[in-house]
Amino acid sequence: MITANGCEYMTGGVICILGKTGVNFGAGMTGGFAYILDEDRELNRRINSELVEILPVADYPIHEEHLRGLIMEHAQLTHSAWAEEILADWQRFADCFKLVKPKSSDLKTLLGHRSRSAAELDLRIEA
Repeated sequence: MITANGCEYMTGGVICILGKTGVNFGAGMTGGFAYILDEDRELNRRINSELVEILPVADYPIHEEHLRGLIMEHAQLTHSAWAEEILADWQRFADCFKLVKPKSSDLKTLLGHRSRSAAELDLRIEA
């Protein structure tokens, strides 16, 4: 669990949270972004909505694939049973992930390049 004021001084990079967050998440976040598993659909009540916004990862295929890759790497390196469970039931869990970013950040450049559509990249997410 990430406690109160998570990512308060985040200025860049990516964090993937596979658990709950405390209140006031993203207060002071000026760069980077977070993927957060929001199983209870309560994240919107715990973020600092003045500074950050929440987007459903499932609406952005390039981010969904990036997230899945991060979780796969985590599972391979740590043998995390929780990460393996998420990957095994990806369709269900994918809809629970949110992307949290500073309102001032451009979604299209978060991954360090111009965002392309799934069709443009011919993305295929393995089931």
